[in-house]
Parts: sequence; structure tokens; C-alpha cells
Amino acid sequence: MGDESTISPKDRFLTVYGRKPVLEALADAGLRVDKVILADTARGPGAAEIQRAAKAAGVPVQRASAHRVKVLAGNGKQDQGVLADVVAPRMRALSAALADRRPPSRVLLLDGITTPANVGMILRTATAAGLDGVIVPRRGVAALDPLVVKASAGVAFRAPVLRCGSAREAAEELTEAGYGVYALGASAKTTVFDVDLPQRAAFVLGGETAGVGPEVGELVTEWLSIPMPGDAESLNVSAAAAVLSFELVRRAR
Repeated sequence: MGDESTISPKDRFLTVYGRKPVLEALADAGLRVDKVILADTARGPGAAEIQRAAKAAGVPVQRASAHRVKVLAGNGKQDQGVLADVVAPRMRALSAALADRRPPSRVLLLDGITTPANVGMILRTATAAGLDGVIVPRRGVAALDPLVVKASAGVAFRAPVLRCGSAREAAEELTEAGYGVYALGASAKTTVFDVDLPQRAAFVLGGETAGVGPEVGELVTEWLSIPMPGDAESLNVSAAAAVLSFELVRRAR
């Protein structure tokens, strides 16, 4: 926590890479781009267009080696020698959110969800449902990159993202802060529609194939299912997140 200078850049910015995503971010009046980093090998009309767009938006452009851009983008093939750090106004560290005078009452915790499309759709759904936070660990979950932003229809920039190291760390912090930790599991007797919830609750959404991992599973207060009378064994994790999110909306009304 502490002052602004001690907050990790990963808890303040979403980094987008590639010419088109960077130009789109610079052109969006609703976004604040902190800086553009351009590889010193980037030349020609594409680089000139980005420099013009950055100048028009009043955004500083820094030059760095092509290798440095690849490292910062976290993607060796698709950065095209350019990235932008976009300010995510609602993104912060989980520890900071829990230390608030009014900590979040309903949060989702992503555990092992590695498909960017699912992470993006969950961010979009949770934001639309007005949830207080989506905990996206830095390890074990898809990176918050242009694929996630695209799947969220751009909502990821404005989503209430809470960052931490791992899902296990998040579950420990939540438990210590007095949250009930609930996990979705197909065989649970209690359903999301009939569970009695405490004032503060976190809901764990597990990975596409393995579900909620054992490290988080041992900290779960109660397992919940989504009743499915039809002929299907499970829902895609982003669909399950939507059912859960809007059940919480219904209860709040």
C-alpha cells in the first residue's frame, strides 16, 4: 500500500501491445494512457503514426530496445515493437481494497483460468453486474493483455480488478479479513440460489479443466452448485460467472 510510488505498475496499468491496440487506446478519449514505449528498431510509417497519435493525445513516448519491449509486453511474437500503459482507474492491490474503510462485500476470485476469452468475459459480466471486485492473481491466470481486453469489449480497462500474487494468497487474505469463501463445484448440494451469505463473501471460479485447485479448495467455507436440470454436465466458467453475478444482483434488489 503506502504512497503512490510504492504501488507496483502492474497494480495501476493495463499494458496493451501491437500497433492497432495502441492506436485504439490513444484515440479513446475515455482512457488515460500513461506512456507509450516504442522499440528503437521501430521505424517507418507505422512508428510515425503512433508518434503522431501520442503527441496529439499528450502522451510521452519512450524508446527502448526491442528486447525490452518484448519483456514488458510479455509476448514475444505480437508486440510489433510498441506497447502502451493504460491507466486502469479501478485496479488496485487486493490488500489495499481489504484495508479500506469500506472493503468490498462481494468479490470473485479467479483460480487457474488460463483462457484470455474467459477472463475478459468474466470482467465484462462482473462489471455489468456492479460487483465490488474481481481478484485476478498474477500467477496461474491469463495475463491481462489485449486478448483479455478484446474479450471484455474494452470493459477490462474500467473493471474493478484486484491484484495479488496467487489465488491461494488471496484466499488466505480473504479468510483473515472475515470473508466467507465459496467455490463453484458441480456436485455441491447447496446451490447459488439458496445459500445464506454473510455480509462479505468471495466466490472462487476454477480453471477450465481442473476446476478450483486443492490449495484454494482447502480454504473454502462452502461449495456451491448451479442447478442444471437439462442434459449437460457443466457450464463454461464465464457462463457460470454470469449466473452467479446476476443472482447477486437479484439478491441486492
